[in-house]
Amino acid sequence: MAISFDKALGIHQYTVGVRSQRAEILASNLANANTPGYKAQDIDFTRALQAATYGANFGLNQTDERHIAATSQIQSQKMYRIPNQPDTGDGNTVDAQVERNLFMQNALGYEASVEFLGAQFKNMSKALGRNE
Repeated sequence: MAISFDKALGIHQYTVGVRSQRAEILASNLANANTPGYKAQDIDFTRALQAATYGANFGLNQTDERHIAATSQIQSQKMYRIPNQPDTGDGNTVDAQVERNLFMQNALGYEASVEFLGAQFKNMSKALGRNE
């Protein structure tokens, strides 16, 4: 009987990737908190997870230099955040406190998914008779 990783790992195999890419976006926002004209970005986590889960990213390989490179589905899901505070005059919309809070929430979700995946792999190893 074959093991179905989709059934065994559930949605967590996809959340790790989406949360990782969201962490990059949030870190970029924090790094550019003092850059004039920088607009804070984020992704709609639910939509990005649905895109990752239902195969929107086909994993296309560019086998010839004349082929058009496939873009990451997450990059196409980026949106600009509506600022919570009035413009300070430099056009930057990053609120460092909001970004730090979102980064921490995202990190906790990432850690929970990794812990779950680790437990699932441990359980599958036990089921296969490999107790380590």
